Amino acid sequence: MTSGAGIYFDGITSARHDVAVVLGATGLHIAGPGGRLLAQWPYNEIESLTAPDNVLRLGRRNNAVLERLEIIDHAFAAEIDARAAHIDRTGTLQRRQRASVIGWSVAATVSLLLTAYFGVPALAEKLAPLVPAAIDRKLGDAVDMQVRGILDIGKSGAAFECGTADAEKPGRAAFDKMVRRLEQAAGLPAPLRSFVVRRTEANALALPGGQVYVFRGLIEKADTADEVAGVIAHEIGHVAHRDGTKAVLQAGGLSFLFGMLLGDFVGGGAVVIAAKTVLQSSYSREAESAADAYGAELMRKAGGNARALASMLGKIGGATEPGMKILLDHPETKARIAAINKVASARTTTPFLDAGEWAALKRICAG
Repeated sequence: MTSGAGIYFDGITSARHDVAVVLGATGLHIAGPGGRLLAQWPYNEIESLTAPDNVLRLGRRNNAVLERLEIIDHAFAAEIDARAAHIDRTGTLQRRQRASVIGWSVAATVSLLLTAYFGVPALAEKLAPLVPAAIDRKLGDAVDMQVRGILDIGKSGAAFECGTADAEKPGRAAFDKMVRRLEQAAGLPAPLRSFVVRRTEANALALPGGQVYVFRGLIEKADTADEVAGVIAHEIGHVAHRDGTKAVLQAGGLSFLFGMLLGDFVGGGAVVIAAKTVLQSSYSREAESAADAYGAELMRKAGGNARALASMLGKIGGATEPGMKILLDHPETKARIAAINKVASARTTTPFLDAGEWAALKRICAG
């Protein structure tokens, strides 16, 4: 595959990203520092944009986010031009961009007025369900980058995710099996992006856009696979209720909405605060109670043991780690456990993993 350098704008922030662009069989692969994949553009969705004579500027159709890619190297630009025979040169994307920006700007202007009337928390509750899925996913990517920086994972040379080394792959397969069963029962509109990370805290996180982290410490503390599944089900509740997106809106307040007006849809300060909010598990008590109820019901739908979520909460409730706040702002742990057990059925359940798969999951970070 041929590759070259480019400049990428993700359409969410105003930041410029120096990237490596690879010409794949079916589209462009855009990677940032360290080879982290930022975007994949199918050739038949690429459109040329107006640009100076020495720049090939490309956009992407059928995408709610206004991404663009600029190539300065003439030889590489010619290769892209030749490979992407379906490039649309009619300017429809530029018209869509203008319409989309106008639409977002009008919405943001109205939001500023509503903020003054309702207040930020109430407005976040109303606006979060209206954020397009593609924007929500990009918000999640931005929060993910901040979370990785705060957790300092990967800077010591260790992989951010467990399950990538050969010895860890059986554990990853077991983890994926568990998540798939929950996803099928949940019926979410978009697939989850879930993984285990190398942290010793007994914790799990849900980010905007359907990203779920499970910390190694949680798996180590669990006695059964259903206890881990119960916590993941709780986090899926946060995803379904879009609590991470609400956290961004609440954290950013007017700065987030002004960022929308100015084209910086994430608003850097809002994302930093939102990342810390997610890490500190400081959702409202109402949001946590709702996620508990959702998680217990999801475990029941998936044929698992809903009481396992209550059991796991009993093990980790009130625990704290330096720089982290685990369950400190959650409802009274005993009350949460009682509420979950009240809705949990006594019917026969099927364990999420067999003994061998559970043993493999316990070793998912062993590599």
